[in-house]
Amino acid sequence: MTVSNSAPSSKMGLVSRLVNGILAIAPLFNIAKKRARNMMIERAASMGVDWLKISADLQKQDLDSELAQVQNPDLNYPEYYLKPFHAYEEGNLGWLPATEVEVAAYAVHSRIWKDEAPPIEGDSRLRQSYFEVLKEKMPTQPQDILDIGCSVGMSTFSLHSAYPSAKITGLDLSPHFLAIANYNTRTKHPELLDQVQWIHAAAENTGLPDNSFDFVSCFLIFHELPQDAARQILREMRRILRPNGYFALMDMNPQSDIYAKMPPYILTLLKSTEPYLDQYFSLDISAELVTAGFEAPSITANTPRHRTVVARAI
Repeated sequence: MTVSNSAPSSKMGLVSRLVNGILAIAPLFNIAKKRARNMMIERAASMGVDWLKISADLQKQDLDSELAQVQNPDLNYPEYYLKPFHAYEEGNLGWLPATEVEVAAYAVHSRIWKDEAPPIEGDSRLRQSYFEVLKEKMPTQPQDILDIGCSVGMSTFSLHSAYPSAKITGLDLSPHFLAIANYNTRTKHPELLDQVQWIHAAAENTGLPDNSFDFVSCFLIFHELPQDAARQILREMRRILRPNGYFALMDMNPQSDIYAKMPPYILTLLKSTEPYLDQYFSLDISAELVTAGFEAPSITANTPRHRTVVARAI
């Protein structure tokens, strides 16, 4: 289903401002953040996923050696990235958030669909729904793919499954996430050691050559960006894309009724972990893509609460 790019409802805007007022009170913010994390851990347990044990087992590995292989020690982090994310004070720059990414994805995506399918399949179904849109909107098979905000590699490995002949570069600002991605490549996907590479860099300034990719994919990252960073990233993606290459993002759908009807309590928990959610919801992604040098994008609802945006570079 194609969706519009209009702003969220005024009702949601009022509720959102109320929630912002609540979260501006430090003790209430800390309570909401802790509750949001505990809720996800409990949800994972209900699916048979031992969140804490999986994270603890990962932290027992020699992750520092993985870090040394991927980290750019000279990288300067943008200020917005140094704020708390996802209930972690260290944001994305630490081993706890890095070792909890995968289990968190299973929990967060377990209730996207209200059907009989097992909740544990929610994450894989979300990724598959994205690829179904991509294969409809992109007429050719990409051979050089950049996965920006690749995190611990879940999106990168999924891209390989969808486009097995492509060479894929995963780029992220967190060296801890990339260390886990590197570990996962060696231990779970050794066949990809020559086909996938990891780069520790900012998506706003990748350092990659002009016209070096025919597809750039961005999976669940734009809701974590202030608008200035989002605009810079779109310009950078146009620079590194070849003419007629494609950019695609899959993220929360601001036009989904789910967000408009979300109870204030749940919205408070959500916003306590997502500091730039309001900026994402008010971003006119179509206009920004055109300004950055793309054709007007297609915008398709790929789940009840997510959208896929696909744009061709001019």
